[in-house]
Amino acid sequence: MNIDPKQQEKLANYKLLIGSVLPRPIAFVTSMNRRGVVNAAPFSFFTVMSDDPPMVSITCMRKPGNLPKDTARNIAETGEYVIHVVDGENVRQVNQTSTDFPPDVSEVEAVGFDLLPSEKVRVPRIAQTKIQMECRLHQILPMGGTVGAPNADVVIGEVVMFHIDDALYEAGRIDTARLDPVGRLAGVTYGKVGETFSLPRQKYAEWVEQKKER
Repeated sequence: MNIDPKQQEKLANYKLLIGSVLPRPIAFVTSMNRRGVVNAAPFSFFTVMSDDPPMVSITCMRKPGNLPKDTARNIAETGEYVIHVVDGENVRQVNQTSTDFPPDVSEVEAVGFDLLPSEKVRVPRIAQTKIQMECRLHQILPMGGTVGAPNADVVIGEVVMFHIDDALYEAGRIDTARLDPVGRLAGVTYGKVGETFSLPRQKYAEWVEQKKER
């Protein structure tokens, strides 16, 4: 099966992408507009961009009419936001925040999340999460579509403060099992970490020796 993305509709390409690039970690993002209304929304186009300084990115698809999503607009206006890791305990409430609430309605209040003050940004954190990353905007890149009507906004931010549940943290590492992260699959399907295995990286000299032994 060979498929030329230029020969099919946008939605068809989207289905192929989300069915191929998986599992995808979920960034649950709080942002705040200029009136102080806190917005919360999940994004599964989410990844690490740098570790020095620590930087992460989320991709916010544009709404119909080429309108930026509330999260992208709020971040562009204030330059601050918080990313939370989605886990088995909060995923159902997080999913509820994807409802198309009006811009002046706080998803946080609507679904029953509690807020905590952040330390370095004005945007508050969600109490019912085990990992929170306070972020400051580095850059927003319009992507796809046309010059005047992009398809998406890639938001790149620097992590200026980590908040990690004490039960997860040991010797600089995070206990994956205790975190119980949840990722997105295709359609409306979610998934947890299942069977895991380790494959240590080899030095080239070790690889050469193994080839000789075979």
